Amino acid sequence: MKADGSIDKYKARLVIKGFRQKEGFDYFDTYSPVTRITSIRLVLAIAALRNLEVHQMDVKTAFLNGDLEEEIYMEQPEGFSAPGQEGKVCKLVKSLYGLKQAPKQWHQKFDQVMLNNGFKINECDNDDKMIKSTKDMLKARFDMKDMGLADVILGVKINRT
Repeated sequence: MKADGSIDKYKARLVIKGFRQKEGFDYFDTYSPVTRITSIRLVLAIAALRNLEVHQMDVKTAFLNGDLEEEIYMEQPEGFSAPGQEGKVCKLVKSLYGLKQAPKQWHQKFDQVMLNNGFKINECDNDDKMIKSTKDMLKARFDMKDMGLADVILGVKINRT
C-alpha cells in the first residue's frame, strides 16, 4: 500500500496443501530446528573473547531452497493453468511453503553448503560442557567469577524474603 492508501503492488505466495500429505508416503519425517540458549551464549562468548562483530539475519525464502527427495505433485494453481492443459499437474523439484518436509530439506541443504565451505559440526552435545566452556571463556576474557545470586536483573530489584 502507498502512503495515500492506494495499492502499490500485489504480492502472492504459492503455498502447497501440505495438510493433505500422508506420513510415510509423501514424507518420512519432519524437523523443527531449535537453537539451545547455551549454544547462543557460547557463540556470543567466543565473539566477545575474540573481539568479533555479531550479525543476525533472516532468510525470507529459506524453505524454497530445499531439494526434495520424494516425488511430489501438486495441482496447478487456480487461475494459472494453461488452456487445454487443465488436467495436468506440477512435479515439484524444490520445496514450497506448506510441505511437511520443507524445514528438514532446507536445513539439510544449508548444512551441506556450510560443510562444503569449511565449517564443522559442533559435536558438543552436553550442555554442562558448553556452560563450563562459556564460563571459562568469560573468566579468561573479563575476569568474571561466579558472583552468586543477582540483586538486580534488567533494572528490576529482586526482593528476597
